[in-house]
Amino acid sequence: MTTQLIQSNPSIMMGKPVIAGTRITVELILEKLSAGETFEQLLEAHPRLTEEGIRAALNFAAQRKETNCNG
Repeated sequence: MTTQLIQSNPSIMMGKPVIAGTRITVELILEKLSAGETFEQLLEAHPRLTEEGIRAALNFAAQRKETNCNG
């Protein structure tokens, strides 16, 4: 189910992975969290974002990192 929340389409945000139905990139979520923003701050700043979407972005990034390390 998580992978359905993350989509990549060349015509949306230059193909960067985004939260489905939004233009919010996984990259943006990771940058904001690494800068110290909380889930609540992200959700407030991006009303279309959900906690499930944030968790999906984190899971997506973790899976990509694991794939790159094992590849």
